[in-house]
Amino acid sequence: MSKTIVIGVTGSIAAYKTADIVSQLRQRGHEIFVVMTPGAKNFITPLTLQTLSRHPVLHDLSQEGAPTEMSWHPGHIELADQADLLLVAPATASAIARLAHGFADDALGAVALATRAPLLIAPAMNGKMWDHPATQENVLRLRQRGVEFIGPASGMLACGYEGAGRLIESSAIIDHVEKLLSEK
Repeated sequence: MSKTIVIGVTGSIAAYKTADIVSQLRQRGHEIFVVMTPGAKNFITPLTLQTLSRHPVLHDLSQEGAPTEMSWHPGHIELADQADLLLVAPATASAIARLAHGFADDALGAVALATRAPLLIAPAMNGKMWDHPATQENVLRLRQRGVEFIGPASGMLACGYEGAGRLIESSAIIDHVEKLLSEK
């Protein structure tokens, strides 16, 4: 059954993997909308994700319009209302902190605060950043609110270190998304 998935993309080198996630979920028949943080645009373009999702990409609250001409709601509110699931992949330490503390001064934070859909976060960052007590406190805070996490995986990281912090494989994220959507 087709569901509406909003995918948040943050400023991680792993952002290029989001293209595969968007493509595969679209092929499974889901409606995909992408929301990008300003940092995400350093790693992947909105045009790439727009082409794969077949919907405009929300990346700047100051220039947003409603995603459909039938609604008077601001675009981020309409996306929040339509979402059956909000997936943030990849999620940087900064994005996790912002979500944990309710910052809504970018498109992703605004959608996250406005939606009542389940939130699934797939972290991707340096292992030392993942293990830092501040990050772990933010993860705990989000888990206490019912947010689910998938990953991170361990292995060689883009920064040259080895350890926890890799974005988990796209197939595992997609399987988890399908599981969550089937429970809804």
